[in-house]
Amino acid sequence: MKKNILYIALAAIGGLLAGYLFFGDIFEKSVKQEQSHSHQVEAGQLWTCSMHPQIMQPEPGDCPICGMDLIPSESGADGLAPGQFRMTKNAMALANVRTTIVGTAADGGHSLKLSGTIQENEKAVGTQAAYFGGRIEELFVNFEGEEVRSGQKLASLYAPELVSAQQELITASGLKATQPELYRAVRNKLKLWKLTEKQISEIEVSGRVQEYFPVYATVSGTVSEIMVQAGDYVEKGEPLFKIANLGSVWAVFDAYENQVSLLKEGQPLVVTAKSYPNTPLQAKISFINPVLNTSTRTVEVQAVLQNPEGKFKPGMFVTADLALSRSGKDDSLVIPESAVLWTGERSVVYVKTDPNVPVFEMREIRVGDAVNEEYTVISGLENGEEIVTQGTFTLDAAAQLKGKKSMMNDGFEPAPTGHEGHLNSSPAISERTFSEGFTREMVDIIPAYLEMKDALVAGDAPAAQAEARELAGHLSALPTNALGTPEKSILENSKNQLKAIADSDALEVQRNHFVRLNDALIPLMERVGSGVQTLYVQTCPMANNNKGAIWLSAQKEIRNPYYGDAMLACGRVIRTIQ
Repeated sequence: MKKNILYIALAAIGGLLAGYLFFGDIFEKSVKQEQSHSHQVEAGQLWTCSMHPQIMQPEPGDCPICGMDLIPSESGADGLAPGQFRMTKNAMALANVRTTIVGTAADGGHSLKLSGTIQENEKAVGTQAAYFGGRIEELFVNFEGEEVRSGQKLASLYAPELVSAQQELITASGLKATQPELYRAVRNKLKLWKLTEKQISEIEVSGRVQEYFPVYATVSGTVSEIMVQAGDYVEKGEPLFKIANLGSVWAVFDAYENQVSLLKEGQPLVVTAKSYPNTPLQAKISFINPVLNTSTRTVEVQAVLQNPEGKFKPGMFVTADLALSRSGKDDSLVIPESAVLWTGERSVVYVKTDPNVPVFEMREIRVGDAVNEEYTVISGLENGEEIVTQGTFTLDAAAQLKGKKSMMNDGFEPAPTGHEGHLNSSPAISERTFSEGFTREMVDIIPAYLEMKDALVAGDAPAAQAEARELAGHLSALPTNALGTPEKSILENSKNQLKAIADSDALEVQRNHFVRLNDALIPLMERVGSGVQTLYVQTCPMANNNKGAIWLSAQKEIRNPYYGDAMLACGRVIRTIQ
């Protein structure tokens, strides 16, 4: 009996021990999970919806949009700040994301790039005129570009006045002994008509009147313009040919209004022609036009190029690089234009917060004027920070998909108020209200924009030029008195890009400037609206050297203006404008 009681007691003790070992482990895990959960909540763990990542809640619950259970956001799981997100190395490579370190203008070769064309040196252009009236019997120079030498026969004329003058010479030559003054007056008359001593003497000796007289070149050079045809009647002094000496030419560049203060006569520059990219030429600014072109807001800048071998031909496209003088005390920050995204009044960049880890966050900055595809930073960045300069649109799309602050959603970082933990407390676009006149005029530019876009789709460069001029005219007529500085800057940048499209007949150049036009104009159009029609913001990730580019269309169907027939359907709709 006692043995049975002992066995029962031992079994009970063993059961209690096993239960403690089994259930105690579960209890301990439960306590740890509860503590971990409490720690996560205390540490600022946020909860999001897998279908709607823009939803962020400080505690678990249901999605207010679809009702699904919220899950812990990856930012809290990775220890990242709410506005930060991580990219994998593979995603970075696919998006072709590139970064650069922010530096001051004094850190390295800050320069200004200008574009222009080769033109004739007007100081070396001679006009061959008719020194007596008559009829062009024959032209001995038949095409422009022909090289001629001084004294070369260019044409022959029948001149009734010259026939009478020759008869006077023959008569006066028989009276030169008795009336020498009359003789000399007749000879001088022929000299004034550019007849040589040899020609006059031949007429006098032969006693015969010549009906057709040759016209000789008075200068050497290249015939740049033939202004008459055989059979034409010309008046005394009327121009027949233009002859240019191309031993020196002008390189004429367009400098935008905000660049003029950086230029001065005598400033050295390096000129490179697209035809000879590996043979840059040293030159100096010889002239800055004192008059601003009010339609293009540009000033002409000239440089004289020595051209003994005739490499530089009028009409060639050239670029100039000017090293801008900077003092060692210049601590202004400069960043590439490609790093900045514009939306409404705001300019933003993506900052790489850790040099060793691909973690990014969007940051609002203030910038000054763009010079040589660079912006001067007024505020928002520090020297030495790392920013994204290529692949910014792709990175912004990734941020949107992760529910982070991006240009495409309402996630702009608000100014510090002491309530930084509250997300989405600042609207994505400005609250500024535009005047009815400005809104109406902006809506009225849409047809011209769409016509230009369609011309680029069709690969019709002349039509794109014409539509760019019309659109620039609409923008110039906009009432801007009530606009803020950012809107005025956007419109000015848009007009500059349209001017570049209108000035170029090269489709590739037009499309490159169309990229920049859309970067500036579309955010403003999104704020203004499209009136009664719906516009679609479309994008092609392969355009702009795989950096991505956007455009507006009145149809959902993709018709790519950056590639035309080559990749007509490349792209997708990313949002709409009502």
